[in-house]
Amino acid sequence: MTTRSEKDPLGPLDVPAEALYGVQTRRAELNFPISGLRARPSFITAIVQIKRAAALTHKETGRLEPRLADAIIAAADEILRGKHREHFVIDVYQAGAGTSLNMNVNEVLANRANEMLGAPRGSYAPVHPNDHVNMAQSTNDVIPTAIRLASLHESAHVLASGTALADALGAKGREFDGIVKAGRTHLQDAMPIRLGQEFVAYAGTLERDLRRIEDAVDYLRDLGIGGSAVGTGVNVEPEYPALMVKYLSEMTGERLRVGQDRVQLMQSMGDVAAYSAQLKVLALDLSKIASDLRLLASGPRTGLDEIRLPAVQPGSSIMPGKVNPSIPEMVNQVCFQVIGCDACVSAATEHGQLELNVMMPVIAFNVLLESEILANAMRVLSERTVTGIEANADQCAYWVERSAALATALAPQIGYARAAELSKQSVKENVLIRDLVKREHVLPPAEIDEVLDLRKLTEIGVPGGAHGGVSAG
Repeated sequence: MTTRSEKDPLGPLDVPAEALYGVQTRRAELNFPISGLRARPSFITAIVQIKRAAALTHKETGRLEPRLADAIIAAADEILRGKHREHFVIDVYQAGAGTSLNMNVNEVLANRANEMLGAPRGSYAPVHPNDHVNMAQSTNDVIPTAIRLASLHESAHVLASGTALADALGAKGREFDGIVKAGRTHLQDAMPIRLGQEFVAYAGTLERDLRRIEDAVDYLRDLGIGGSAVGTGVNVEPEYPALMVKYLSEMTGERLRVGQDRVQLMQSMGDVAAYSAQLKVLALDLSKIASDLRLLASGPRTGLDEIRLPAVQPGSSIMPGKVNPSIPEMVNQVCFQVIGCDACVSAATEHGQLELNVMMPVIAFNVLLESEILANAMRVLSERTVTGIEANADQCAYWVERSAALATALAPQIGYARAAELSKQSVKENVLIRDLVKREHVLPPAEIDEVLDLRKLTEIGVPGGAHGGVSAG
């Protein structure tokens, strides 16, 4: 490997000659060969956007020579278009606060800007990573601001995918509204419900989750950029925070706000933890829905078989013809990972000290990972499973007529104790409640079909009429 020698306050160190990064990045690369995991792409994008906004701001205030500012902006634009991404090499598990990653970005931008100005990599003149690219910044305000920007970006995908999934579930709910099926609680027979009601409820659950995410996202719009080292704004010109928010808003298309208390925004990662927590809640509900789909589709001969999921791939390497609920199984696994990510974010958020949370690198990785995989999982579930679900109306009708819980409809007429006896007798003799009631002359024949009207049992009301009362006989 061809190298070049660079020097930092710790002394000289060889750096790969072709690298756009420099000596500080190389030290971190050697110090932290931990996981092979790198910062999420949206996080790199957000940091580069901050550097670009800073160059624009300092050009406007006159603090940075226009020629140097323009070179930094041009280098940033290349990265934002997808170039040079391989030069961001810092492991996720690195020194606290994200100083290594911040310097990685500073060095890449400085080296590329200098190349554009005719200077070789590693010269750091006329553009210097600290003096120019990092002007008026600190890792301590850049990294939390970047977490907020990247989370805002990823949250848009979460909300879009979640809305599409909720819409797809709601559409199935309307399609299946006429299909009455057995309800189940504790995985035991319960009163009838319409298949459509189940699916509309799934949609409503996701809609509530998405509203909670939207509320959490709004807090991320407050930016602490300009806080510098400890939130007080040392070495920062007064115009800087507002100009940064202006330029970042233009670049991201987000409605961003100047943080009113930059010390608070640096001390606390609570806003990010709150967003992560709502992602976890969404994952909890989504995993339950995915498990329900697997259960409803179980079979086809030995399970419930009330719905049919689209076949997306062969299900077994040994059992021919087997088709598994592959997409919902993937969704369950994604949701488990999201729960784990949130646990990490929670622990790291608590572990800040005084003016700074030094655990930001692992917070950033986990909150962005959970956003990405949750958005992708919901999109795939919607497109490759939910939209193609078919109801097995015959099987739904078969199970609901055999539900021992239908005896509940008789309770207002004959009392709880007698209804319970009939339920147990139905199971013991393997006879339908409807047939048992007729055989035992429990009710007059004209009332039986009215009381056991399955569709009416899925709506509010007293079976057999509002004035039904316990028979004295």
